[in-house]
Amino acid sequence: ALRDPAIFAKQSGSDSDTPQDKVTLAQARRGTPAHRPVRVYADGIFDLFHSGHARALMQAKNLFPNTQLIVGVCSDALTHKYKGYTVMTEDERYEALIHCRYVDEVVRDAPWTLTPEFLKKHKIDFVAHDDIPYTSAGSDDVYKHIKEAGMFVATQRTEGISTSDLITRIVRDYDVYVRRNLQRGYTARELNVGFINEKKYRLQEQVDRMKETVRTVEEKSKHLVHRVEEKSHDLIHKWEEKSREFIGNFLELFGPDKAW
Repeated sequence: ALRDPAIFAKQSGSDSDTPQDKVTLAQARRGTPAHRPVRVYADGIFDLFHSGHARALMQAKNLFPNTQLIVGVCSDALTHKYKGYTVMTEDERYEALIHCRYVDEVVRDAPWTLTPEFLKKHKIDFVAHDDIPYTSAGSDDVYKHIKEAGMFVATQRTEGISTSDLITRIVRDYDVYVRRNLQRGYTARELNVGFINEKKYRLQEQVDRMKETVRTVEEKSKHLVHRVEEKSHDLIHKWEEKSREFIGNFLELFGPDKAW
């Protein structure tokens, strides 16, 4: 069934003012009461949101029988400082996450390193991430203190898909995508393409169209020749049949055993 988009977390943190008792990993796996979901936190950049992101969140959502999944998304400023430039803006990335079926709550402008204050503010029981040490911000593993506190639960990465892989494809096939977007009506200025390169791409497009036209003509010519060959074989076959029939009729009338 369709569900409403996930909510955005409030600046003040969790809506509930009641203290949240600590839940052990064993208790969480057995299942908690309906009014006390296990709050699992997963964070990331989520640029060019793809199936690898979605599968990681699916795993986090299904860690326990009664899970409320909170997803933290880092801002542009923080991401550009520690990781590099993003394709999507932070607002676009926030919007992508609230429409993921596994997400219950999205924390905007999430911190790069999780502090005890942040975990308490959002009443987080466990943090989900893949188990590969995440080296960043001068740390060998930004989740090390979470692991030591017994609050870390590992998910598995999806091989063969990542934001870096997608960007690599675009860079590798840059000319193809520029030509495609020029053909779709984008201007060279919008694509940050110089005058000479624009003319080169448009000329290449015309050459490719001409090649396609020639290829089409060749295919049609081959088809026509094939049809002519079929017709000629058919005519020869019919002529041979008629010839045999004519000769048979002639002999029947004028041969040794002629009817006349």
